[in-house]
Amino acid sequence: MHLTDAVQPGSKGRMYMYTLMRKRANVICLLGFWLLGHPLQAEEPDRGTPWQIHIIDDSSRGADGVKLYDIDGDGLLDLTTGWEEGGITRIYRNPGPDKVKATWPALTVGKTPQVEDAAWIDLEHKGTCRAVVSCSEGKTRSVFVHWTPEDKPFENTWEQAVIPASKDRMMWMFAIPAKLSQDASGGEVLVAAGKGPGAEIGWFECTGEPRDLSSYQWHPLAPAGWIMSLYAVDMDGDGDQDLLTTDRKGKHRGCRWLENPGSDSSKGKPWQNHWVGGQDREVMFAHLADLDQDGLQDILVVSRAPDEVHWYRRLDQSGLKWDHRVIPYPQNTGGGKGVAVGDLDRDGQLDLVLSCEHAAPPRSGMFWLRGTRDGDQFNWEPREISGPQGIKYDRIELLDLDADGDLDVLCCEERHKKRGLGLFWYENPGQK
Repeated sequence: MHLTDAVQPGSKGRMYMYTLMRKRANVICLLGFWLLGHPLQAEEPDRGTPWQIHIIDDSSRGADGVKLYDIDGDGLLDLTTGWEEGGITRIYRNPGPDKVKATWPALTVGKTPQVEDAAWIDLEHKGTCRAVVSCSEGKTRSVFVHWTPEDKPFENTWEQAVIPASKDRMMWMFAIPAKLSQDASGGEVLVAAGKGPGAEIGWFECTGEPRDLSSYQWHPLAPAGWIMSLYAVDMDGDGDQDLLTTDRKGKHRGCRWLENPGSDSSKGKPWQNHWVGGQDREVMFAHLADLDQDGLQDILVVSRAPDEVHWYRRLDQSGLKWDHRVIPYPQNTGGGKGVAVGDLDRDGQLDLVLSCEHAAPPRSGMFWLRGTRDGDQFNWEPREISGPQGIKYDRIELLDLDADGDLDVLCCEERHKKRGLGLFWYENPGQK
């Protein structure tokens, strides 16, 4: 039955009812069309209470990444980080579980304008790291080496110098130690990479005494756009370390690895490029972990716009076969930045910890995804870590700092209230 059959005109009252029903019908139609283009959002589940934060150092500006190493041999992992806007590189002595919630003892090892990364590297091949290497971008465009004194590294002055072969070559972004030779006596070499015009991935060969930086020669391996991650890892199971990287910009963007040619690695033989994925994304930090616990190491890569975690499940030892899965960021978080893997709730299943940039309040800048599994189906439940505090977080380290049996979260933040939260850790509330 049509509307006009139900209400026939013939009186003012009937005409009024007819007009009213027509208007209501039009409103219902318009509402239906609006809903088709604007589906109702399901209410976001409660992500829980933010974790307690403990500041390690907030005395400078622009803390940018953190690396771990036991420099004083006391069995506790110490830290190094560069402060980009502050223009310094610092090291931090782990004070132990009883004092870990207070500000940590620190020492500035060098002045490093526009520093982007700091890393521990055994350049002297003594079996222990006696140097920190800092990479600077911007107009500084240099790699600095900071040499530790023979003893008491947190009490004595460090020496600093620039590797001449690095000066003005590119904007340097990342440095790692690597054993590129299968020869056990070969020791670590310095692998580094940058961003912008002329950027490359390569390594420095020391042709003289390790502390004579003029003897270091640069060997480029591959062009780069903007390197975000760099790992020395045996990707193909042949016994030598290859180089795994994520590159966020340019024609080389994506996740890929460079195959070590073996004994010819220092003789100019090309390192073959192998793509893992992400060429259609702006990829950020990567993390290596056996997420599905099948005995093969997978790769987790964060991307921006869309903000996702790309899980590349390794299918065999070759490093050439991958299954690709996507884990989206939840609502009300910042843009994708970093990822780490660990069992945060000690239930036997691995979880994901994720960091963000552009996380202006009320967005969350750091959170975790609780992992559960049903056969080959993986589910990820978002849980809070930072709440709305912090805007630009960085790469993540997971370790039990307070010795209570669960993993805590170590990170840096650069933009909170202009100065940044600095270097800090979040205390895992565990089963409380």
